[in-house]
Amino acid sequence: MKVYWTDTAIEHLSAIHDYIALNSTKYAQRVVDRLTRRSQQIGNFPLSGRIVPEFEVEQIREVIEGQYRIIYYIKPEQIDVLAVIHGGQKIPWSK
Repeated sequence: MKVYWTDTAIEHLSAIHDYIALNSTKYAQRVVDRLTRRSQQIGNFPLSGRIVPEFEVEQIREVIEGQYRIIYYIKPEQIDVLAVIHGGQKIPWSK
């Protein structure tokens, strides 16, 4: 299934990169590469992520990569990556 990154998720990736790059541009790129590579797993196995506890909706799931949560929405024909947030952060649009 095709995976699309929303503008919000891309902004999150950019912010993660910029923050890490303050100390190491090489490590920043490595982290972003790992996060984006998870698209393959999500596309091949959409139900492999757990249901996001803040929503408890079957179609909203997440996979964990290092310290980050990749939150995505399963649609009939595609998957939308909604956000990439640090595990310690609260989802801004949750309950």
